[in-house]
Amino acid sequence: MLAKSMMKVLSFVVVCLLAIPAQARDLPDFTRLVEKYGAAVVNISTTQKIKHPPRTPKHKMPAPGEVPEGPFGDLFRHFFGEEGGPGGGDSDDFDSKSLGSGFIISEDGYVLTNYHVIKDANEVIVRLNDRRELEATLVGSDQRSDLAVLKVKAKNLPVVKIGDSDKLKVGEWVLAIGSPFGFDHSVTAGIVSAKGRSLPRENYVPFIQTDVAINPGNSGGPLFNLDGKVIGINSQIYSRTGGFMGLSFAIPINMVMNIVDQLKTSGHVARGWLGVLIQDVTRELAPSFGMDKPRGALIAKVLPNSPAEKYGFEVGDIVTKFNGRDIVRSSNLPPLVGLTPVGKNVDVEVLRKGKTKQLSIKIGELPDEDTKIAAAPQKPERLADNKLNVVVADLTAEERKRLEIKENGVIVKEIGNGPARKAGVRKGDVILMLQNKDIKNAKNFKEIAEDLPSGKSVPLLIQRRGDPEFLALKITEK
Repeated sequence: MLAKSMMKVLSFVVVCLLAIPAQARDLPDFTRLVEKYGAAVVNISTTQKIKHPPRTPKHKMPAPGEVPEGPFGDLFRHFFGEEGGPGGGDSDDFDSKSLGSGFIISEDGYVLTNYHVIKDANEVIVRLNDRRELEATLVGSDQRSDLAVLKVKAKNLPVVKIGDSDKLKVGEWVLAIGSPFGFDHSVTAGIVSAKGRSLPRENYVPFIQTDVAINPGNSGGPLFNLDGKVIGINSQIYSRTGGFMGLSFAIPINMVMNIVDQLKTSGHVARGWLGVLIQDVTRELAPSFGMDKPRGALIAKVLPNSPAEKYGFEVGDIVTKFNGRDIVRSSNLPPLVGLTPVGKNVDVEVLRKGKTKQLSIKIGELPDEDTKIAAAPQKPERLADNKLNVVVADLTAEERKRLEIKENGVIVKEIGNGPARKAGVRKGDVILMLQNKDIKNAKNFKEIAEDLPSGKSVPLLIQRRGDPEFLALKITEK
């Protein structure tokens, strides 16, 4: 009897031991993914010139042992306390250095990262897995989505595969590769915690939430699925300590590639715009609008001179469907509108005074952040058919006041590939003179641009961030 009992115990132990490898085989193996695509992940270091008035620093420096508020507090302290700092004597300038991540999307050197990684950088260096260090140029950036496209001069580079973030499922395994705190090619893994997250001041990005360990320096790095395809760019963390606390957020790759295409072709991102201020329908508000449960986006204000005003939207309307997509929460609406092509006609379902109503609207373009949306309508002339391949517009009274320009000049609204981009002209620059001639308005600019000689450099005077600067412009001979 005892022998039989011992045999049963031994059999149970053997079964348990055999089950351990089987369970281990059910866990994901990331080794092949890292071996195949890890080389396409890069480290990005930037240098920025910081100016301070002598003996009266603009920014309060952290005291010893003090960590500034925000998710990047430790990084701020490290680089300002050790890597940067005023030099000897009475010099007002010093270099601030920062680190981030990125990944290569084309063999000829296009690299993606976050806008905040390269913001205001005077120099951007991309370090590859084989320890090559390449200076990068900025192709274009978009602050609203926190994205930037860089270009390095190289060929036959390792690249990632782009996935489909719309097919991503909550609970799916994902993996991040990046440079947290400067530790190159660190690999962390976790699962997708949620999709379509709206974060404060980030209305146009439906973030992917994960529990993948992300820290300062991971920003701009790729988020992979188990197929080895990039489905997001690691962008933000939620933290009260400056380090990882189990909540990280990535920009969906489908949105990323839409913006990348726009930046590469025009250097400008055009977003759809309704022109309404919205809020959530709460449990308390729902009954007052004749709803059995909260849903939709409640319009709290219709902005003057907006598409919403033109096409009959009213304060108190509740948007329940946009272009066939259900609006469950108010945060669902801005990303859908923003990704809708400008000029497209879409159907919008609203609940108005307890009754469902169908509206049709032609989507407008989201104005720049510094544009006065509620101002009286102005129609500055915009011209694009010129040799320089730029769209310029007459300066409004508000722009002249803000930029402190009393007369002359046109503002660059869009810029494509061409002589102006090669010369260094950027969106937002004010063109004051061309070939030593004052630019009076958009029409005058077009006339002068059309008469520019080919194969010869001419002076171009711009104003950028309040400072005038001459650029050398050359029209290539055809």
